[in-house]
Amino acid sequence: MGERTGSRVFQWVWSLTTHTRVHPHAYQPNTTDCGFQNRPVNSPGFFIHSEIHKARHDVHSIRHAHTIAGRAWTVFGKPLEMITQDVCDLYGVIATMNEYSGIVTAEGEGQEIARWLGPRGKAALLLNHGLLTVGSTVDEASFLFGLLDRSCDIQLRVEAAKCGNPMLQKNIIPDELARLNFSMAGERNWLYVEAQPDIEYEIEMAGDAIRQGIDDVNVDFL
Repeated sequence: MGERTGSRVFQWVWSLTTHTRVHPHAYQPNTTDCGFQNRPVNSPGFFIHSEIHKARHDVHSIRHAHTIAGRAWTVFGKPLEMITQDVCDLYGVIATMNEYSGIVTAEGEGQEIARWLGPRGKAALLLNHGLLTVGSTVDEASFLFGLLDRSCDIQLRVEAAKCGNPMLQKNIIPDELARLNFSMAGERNWLYVEAQPDIEYEIEMAGDAIRQGIDDVNVDFL
């Protein structure tokens, strides 16, 4: 939430996004994606988002960006380890892709990302690419994205520390404890609650611009 990263669909810095700039597009009834009124929809982002929505009807929000820590960790094509209590919120629901096909240019590549996510995945490490999270609400997906990005940063720091001092030993949280943590803290309603402080902060900082609503936004069915 705190990092100024632009969405691949919006192609705009989030802090500059207002309802007057956003223009929803529907690729099928009752499902919309967004682009800007004065810019074409970003095709790679649209292919990724739309195919995940088609495959996962439980997903109502998708976050995807190329963060510094995310791009750095996905170079290795390795999963995140359960080395902190926080990352256990994603225990067993992070897909780690081990194939890179370049910039997404077709529906098939978006379908491949959806396949890696599977029926219950909540996050994906996209090889040489970036990070992606999904949620039943914008709040859940946003909180998980911040958590995933910070977890990549922590993993990189831990690996660097271990390389600098081989005597250091990583203590990985055992599967049974990680699973227990996930059962308590990985539930969608709890993740919604976890997101509220960041969202309340963003609303307060944005002032009136974010409070104007989107009642006058029209949807074009493609």
